[in-house]
Amino acid sequence: MARGVEALDLPVWSRASGPSRGPQCRSAMAHLDSEVKEECLREDLKFYFMNPCEKFRARQQIPWKMGLQILKIVMVTTQLVRFGLSNQLVVAFKEENTVAFKHLFLKGYSGVDEDEYSCSVYTQEDTYESIYFAISQFHRLRNLSLGTLGYGENEDNRIGLKVCKQHYKKGTMFPSNETLNIDSDIEIDCIHLDLQTLSKDPQDWKNSSFFRLEFYRLLQVEISFHLKGIDLQTIHSRELPDCYIFQNTIIFDNKAHSGKIKIYFDSDANIEECKDLNISGSIQKNTQYVLVFDAFVIVICLASLILCTRSIVLGLRLRKRFLDFFLEKYKRCVCNADQWEFINRWYILVIISDLMTIIGSILKMEIKAKNLTNYDLCSILLGTSTLFVWVGVIRYLGYFQAYNVLILTMQASLPKVLRFCACAGMIYLGYTFCGWIVLGPYHDKFENLNTVAECLFSLVNGDDMYATFAHIQQKSLLVWLFSRLYLYSFISLFIYMILSLFIAIITDSYDTIKKYQQNGFPATDLQEFLKECGSKEKCQKESSSFLSCICCLRRNGSDDHLTLIN
Repeated sequence: MARGVEALDLPVWSRASGPSRGPQCRSAMAHLDSEVKEECLREDLKFYFMNPCEKFRARQQIPWKMGLQILKIVMVTTQLVRFGLSNQLVVAFKEENTVAFKHLFLKGYSGVDEDEYSCSVYTQEDTYESIYFAISQFHRLRNLSLGTLGYGENEDNRIGLKVCKQHYKKGTMFPSNETLNIDSDIEIDCIHLDLQTLSKDPQDWKNSSFFRLEFYRLLQVEISFHLKGIDLQTIHSRELPDCYIFQNTIIFDNKAHSGKIKIYFDSDANIEECKDLNISGSIQKNTQYVLVFDAFVIVICLASLILCTRSIVLGLRLRKRFLDFFLEKYKRCVCNADQWEFINRWYILVIISDLMTIIGSILKMEIKAKNLTNYDLCSILLGTSTLFVWVGVIRYLGYFQAYNVLILTMQASLPKVLRFCACAGMIYLGYTFCGWIVLGPYHDKFENLNTVAECLFSLVNGDDMYATFAHIQQKSLLVWLFSRLYLYSFISLFIYMILSLFIAIITDSYDTIKKYQQNGFPATDLQEFLKECGSKEKCQKESSSFLSCICCLRRNGSDDHLTLIN
């Protein structure tokens, strides 16, 4: 190669004469140009796949993205913790008010829900007393409640109670004669009791025909009312208080007609902007500091988003250069695995995390300013983005061989694990449907499909096994025997066979990765191309300096857009 370069020295070309020397010179120049492009591409590829520390040692390039990601981890985590502490106050206020409402409006409430319902009654007298008790407590609320509560307007913009009852249209029933004549059409009757009506003699509205219930036709009685409240505990955290509207509903459910009326209490709390807040102190100043901090988080994430997007775009450009070169020189396409190497999946994860953090931070700022009240959506965005941020830390641990084993094992085993889970999932769904239809009437944990799936997943993990066996009702000997066969076969199949195979798949991938680390990984087309320089007698040092010089000169020209800095 060195001799070829000497033969193509410019003075030699100037002494050449005759038509026979022209094509040879042009061919040599074309060959030299191809060598230069190949060497430039190889150098760009090597630099692209370097980690930040290697890039710093190679070209003294400061790892801005890595520093920005470390700063973002600190900022996003701090933001999440502050929002979580604030959200805890909101959740606690809602839950404590719900408990207080149950004690205020449900007669005989013990403090613990009986099941999915709060309490129950078994006689007509107890039903009437429970209905009248809830109405009377609503009228006396201001003298009873310990909280900051007031009356709110319902859907009809009226203050008071709305009582509705559902019943079959008409019918007669004589159980002793086994006679039933009923119209299955459902009628709904409602009455509104405002504060003025409740202030009168209670016997006036109690003796109304509306409250004469025919229990054999009655399906349910629903009492609904709205209350307003102000959460003052946020002041201790130097935050502006929230104003709430509680949409409360008490349902007396008699649809089963089993002699037991279940009483449900539901309270839906909505946060609204307070109309007039006049609070002195340092709360407003603290709110401004928090808003500035959130804005700074948005700027950090926006910078991270731009840098990672830029790196992905540059990687795609480099991939196109490599694909074109490989097709031109070797007359074949690059495998898909090598093509995916140019797309950094960590950067995609960071971009998704940054977008979620930016949107979540904007929502948090609006919530802080009391312009929005959607805590749930903001929590999902900030929580998921923080999860992705901390998962991204694994990328930097992967620079060390001891930690890189985890990442490589996960990458190698993931396709096999997904295929295995798809097969095992079919068996799992079969057991789920079977348990629901057979054991549902005899076991609380098999009443619906969702509960069955959760129960079986707990059994796979070895949780609550004895209770699942013991709680089956022994009313039917056939079902009891089937439940034993069902549970023993499921536990044996999934714990001793499927779970063991699942672990074996991951263990096999781990052993393969350890073997590759000791003996070397299989070389791909991309890796072979990067190693070619070392196999050509160190690229013949005499010409490499000349090629590098020409390469640098060409980069200063029209090919600047091809130079990649990752």
